[in-house]
Amino acid sequence: MTAGGRRVGIAVLGLGWMGQAHSRSALRLPSLFPDHAYAPELVVCADTDPGRRERAVRDFGFARATADWQEAVAADDVDAVWVTAPNMLHVPMIEAACAAGKAVFSEKPIGGKPEHAVAAYRAALAAGVPSGVGYNYLWAPLVLHARAMVAQGRLGRITHYRGRFLSMYGSDELGLLTWRFKLAEAGYGVTSDILSHSVSMARFLLGDEISELVGMRETTIPRRPLPTGAASHYGRGRPEDPHGDVENEDFASMLCRFAGGATGTFECSRTMVGPESQNAFEIYGTEGSLAWNLERVNELQYYRRGPEDETGWTTVFGGDRFPYHGAFVPGQANAIGFEDLVAIEDHAFLQSLVTGESFSPSFGDAVDVVAVQQALVDSWSSRTWESVPALRAQADGAHAAATTAQED
Repeated sequence: MTAGGRRVGIAVLGLGWMGQAHSRSALRLPSLFPDHAYAPELVVCADTDPGRRERAVRDFGFARATADWQEAVAADDVDAVWVTAPNMLHVPMIEAACAAGKAVFSEKPIGGKPEHAVAAYRAALAAGVPSGVGYNYLWAPLVLHARAMVAQGRLGRITHYRGRFLSMYGSDELGLLTWRFKLAEAGYGVTSDILSHSVSMARFLLGDEISELVGMRETTIPRRPLPTGAASHYGRGRPEDPHGDVENEDFASMLCRFAGGATGTFECSRTMVGPESQNAFEIYGTEGSLAWNLERVNELQYYRRGPEDETGWTTVFGGDRFPYHGAFVPGQANAIGFEDLVAIEDHAFLQSLVTGESFSPSFGDAVDVVAVQQALVDSWSSRTWESVPALRAQADGAHAAATTAQED
């Protein structure tokens, strides 16, 4: 797997859902993107589960597997590390990988609290290594097209943005009390898990920052059955089982203002019944509007202001006329799926490692996202409007001061 580009040795830390997705991605990329400048090599997979380690070598083609993620990070034949472990392991893994001089791609939310993303960003700054974050929905071809339409001014002046991520993954009251519902293991709840996708999407599409907000939260299922032994997030208990307290939020929403003048609303939930994976946005401008929903990933809705007898919503179907789509299927309205978005982001990240171009979303972008989360958390306590703190600028300033002190 090293012909046709510069070798990039890959370590994957955690072979759960996203670890498997990125591993499959590395296997597919050379055949999907003939112009690739990299040659991915699956060197080592780290996982505590023996069955997953066996499968990493047997089914995914890793050269080896280990139970010790530190061993994988420090390996001389590893150039880039994919962090796909549970949230609270992200920061120590990232810090170790950065200290070892490896490029690091981490699934969001880079820990479960804003300070974790800041720590990861500072580690990458100190080591001078490239970084990337798995806000994978940004890479949907029609999302990329929507961004271009906004940048070209086709919607006129943007007046309002509505973002939402409504999911059912926690809607069963008998769903087990796994780590995802615990503050010490997951951090915050839906604001870390899925609101991060909505906020990153808004920044990406509008090229604008949220400046202030007011918000609320709710834990709609306050107690869940305790798991026994190894438990899946989708496992189910019984009404008579012992229960424990859910420690983070099931629902959150906010009103906000963007620096450029637009207003915004956001909402996220893991317990609503009905929206199965409704990661969606609506963008309203003076000359038109756009709407997209992950549940219909290959459709973009467009409303263009015009003569009264020509107005109305138009459905734009995905196809090879849009960025990256043709790597998977030719023609129009032939669908692509979630793991294709993972392949696109992995291609872009690996390509950047070889060409030296900057990659976004990076750890710096993740800090900008969690700055919004911090303002939201502050608003929960103050019950009033809060300004979004300049967390990235503060980290940059601290890094510059430390660098100057070392030079002196």
